[in-house]
Amino acid sequence: MNNTASSESVIEIVKGSHEFKVKGYSLVKGIGVGKFIASETFNVGGYEWAIYFYPDGIDTQENAAVYVSVFVVLLSNANDVRAKFELAMHDQGGSDEHFVLGHFNGTLGTDPYTLSTGEMWGIRRFYKRFHLEHSMYLTDDCLQVNCTVGVLPTTLDKSMTIEVPESSIAVNFGMLFEDEQSSDVTFCVGGNKFYAHKIVLAARSSVFKTQFFNETEKVDREILVNDMEPKVFKALLHFIYKDTLMEDEELHLSVSSTMASLSKLYVTKLLAAAHKYELPRLKLMCESVLCKHISINSVAQILVISDCYDATQLKSMCLQFSTENLDAVLRSDGFKHLKKKCPNLQYELLKTVAAEIECAKSSHVVDCDETHEPNEIETESTSYNPSSDEENHLGW
Repeated sequence: MNNTASSESVIEIVKGSHEFKVKGYSLVKGIGVGKFIASETFNVGGYEWAIYFYPDGIDTQENAAVYVSVFVVLLSNANDVRAKFELAMHDQGGSDEHFVLGHFNGTLGTDPYTLSTGEMWGIRRFYKRFHLEHSMYLTDDCLQVNCTVGVLPTTLDKSMTIEVPESSIAVNFGMLFEDEQSSDVTFCVGGNKFYAHKIVLAARSSVFKTQFFNETEKVDREILVNDMEPKVFKALLHFIYKDTLMEDEELHLSVSSTMASLSKLYVTKLLAAAHKYELPRLKLMCESVLCKHISINSVAQILVISDCYDATQLKSMCLQFSTENLDAVLRSDGFKHLKKKCPNLQYELLKTVAAEIECAKSSHVVDCDETHEPNEIETESTSYNPSSDEENHLGW
């Protein structure tokens, strides 16, 4: 059995043309050998080009002064640009007998030329001046020169590659985590010491930045944190240095109806820390974990948590879930607590439900002869004065 394989390499050329009209030829004839009239610049293959027309020839070599010369110049700041060219004069008498020289029709070969900034390709003895002035290429003192440029890709063989390793910056910063030797600030939390770096903390948290660099008073090297558990503060620093959640068994616990309080969860405490130090990505990570715990029995508690720590996406999920499972949520113990302790949130929930009902009504055509008894949701008028301690209503 014969095993055959084939491959194909297709090199594409980028072509573009520019039409250059020399009006008033008689006025530029005689300007001198080596002097040219330039076209406007034009772009082909990402490079800037221009046509130079020499009415008295570019130089005197090979009797070139009796010819007009035409060249194409590379104006872009570039090296080793490979290209093919074609120069043409259009017959303006209508016979379509154009004068064409270049690489595309093979009159000047087919091999591309390589140019760098300021270098030119062209034809020294393009057309004898006497014959040009008595031809149909020059009509009404106007000459039309057309230039086509084809740029070839200038690339290395794809097999010639240099492997670049993945960024190690996250690993490097992670190695600074709790590095006592290079630290410049120490946090004392519940009898534990955590070593950190002010510049890293300030770069990640605007709260730390204000604390370390915007305060008028000098910041102590040792800072006491008395409103956070050591495990939670360590997880906070872990995120600041490594941008990931520190693994904890509580992250994988499922919430049951017998759980004393969601506010005691590690992830809830970490959400509070993220809120305090203004770490939006860490907040969303915690919201994502808590979102998985939403149920009939827990949604009211999670709603309170989300409201307390301004967890907007989690709060939206709680309101949506409550609206879709309203009857069961209203009978839950969590809603009874919400009704008693957080009437403002109860009002917001019922307002969301009312908006959903109104939206559903407006999206359906209702028979005018039908009467619909509204679902009555009994609410109490309760005077609510929040405690000065914003977290008091988290106690379930």
